[in-house]
Amino acid sequence: MSSSKIPPAAGARGDRSPIRWVSSLYFVQGMQFFVVMLIAGLMFKNMGVANDQIARWTGLLGLAWAFKPLWSPFLELARSKKLIVVAGQYTGAVGLGLMAVALQLPMWFAASIAVLFLLAYASATHDIACDGLYMASLDDRQQAAYAGWQGAFFNASKFLTLGGLLVLAGHLERGIGVMNAWSVIFAMLAVLLFVLASYNAYALPGALNTDHGDLTVEGVWQTLREVIADFLKKPGIWLMILFIVMFRFAEGQVQTIGPLFLIEPREKGGLGLTTEQVGGIYGTVGTAAFLVGSIVGGYFTSWLSLRRAMPFLIVAMAVPNATFYYLAVTMPADLWHVGLAVAVEMLGYGFGFVGMILFIMQAVAPGKYQTAHYALGSGVMQLGFILSKTISGDIQIAMGYEHFFLWTIGCGAPALILLLFVRMPGKAKDKSNDPRDGKSNGSAPTPIESAT
Repeated sequence: MSSSKIPPAAGARGDRSPIRWVSSLYFVQGMQFFVVMLIAGLMFKNMGVANDQIARWTGLLGLAWAFKPLWSPFLELARSKKLIVVAGQYTGAVGLGLMAVALQLPMWFAASIAVLFLLAYASATHDIACDGLYMASLDDRQQAAYAGWQGAFFNASKFLTLGGLLVLAGHLERGIGVMNAWSVIFAMLAVLLFVLASYNAYALPGALNTDHGDLTVEGVWQTLREVIADFLKKPGIWLMILFIVMFRFAEGQVQTIGPLFLIEPREKGGLGLTTEQVGGIYGTVGTAAFLVGSIVGGYFTSWLSLRRAMPFLIVAMAVPNATFYYLAVTMPADLWHVGLAVAVEMLGYGFGFVGMILFIMQAVAPGKYQTAHYALGSGVMQLGFILSKTISGDIQIAMGYEHFFLWTIGCGAPALILLLFVRMPGKAKDKSNDPRDGKSNGSAPTPIESAT
């Protein structure tokens, strides 16, 4: 097998700041993900689908992101990660258009689930190349510095689309009905994604051309076996896998049920907010708080080092659970009260979310197959999220909202305990790895060896 190295910022325009493409790249990645994992759930809630069915189906859809490492090495058959990214974004735009049509069919639920499966697997494939492009174009220090922006725009897509589009959906539902309203929403998302894909075709570093070289399917199969074997030989890998799963175990539950709790009628234990009110809260104070938390979390971790910052990041991830428990106990009717609580939730979530991104990049991914190992690590991360998401509806129905949110607070404790034992990146790097010296001893994740 042959190998090729992609130097940082290969093919990038020297005068183009990474923030000009990191922001749009990860906004699209997040938008496609949250359409499947959150927007669809809220849409189904307004259409009368039960919480357990919403959690179960969206959880099954999310397995695409958990299993994506199984086909990630085959993407090396197309040497241009930029080509895969742009093609994936245009495919997503087509899928969103199909979703608008599916909601008009007699068997709308089955048709929409089928389209969402297409969107999920296309988006998961796009994500592999997206993260590979990010790591190939930025050195270790830049990865840490821009991780806050990466996480911010990934999750900002959640709140900007949930916010503005939910407000619009709530307004349209009263005028043209639920089905027609959401068809309009998905048509608008399709247009937005098409525009962003066109911008990324211009702004992303790298070229759109491909060079297959001497790659073969047989060689890629061999590489896949080598990638998995090499991943499982990493020191302390099983403890790291457990840590990743438990880091997101509480998050998956509260991020699934929390928005549904806000919409649930008060006589059923929820806050009884309208679609427009939920959209307004998440689209304003929620978005602002998350962006601040995420960016500050990235710079905080870059300054303090991941090893020393991780306890603070794990505690921050428990803030959303505690916030929703508070709301379930107090049941405030004042919208300003709820908005302030959501702002606190999003500030903590944004601050803590950076931790897992950097843990996978700097503790799990480095090595011969960095891009593929990052995909494996992020797949494990998604598996933890999906596991908790899938069971969250059944647990909530059995416990009720108040006890459910108290349960999620306890679910965050194992990650904090595992931190005492899990292998973390060193406090300081050898000078030979300092990107300012223009040298590397081979252990830093700056160069990426292709999976062949």
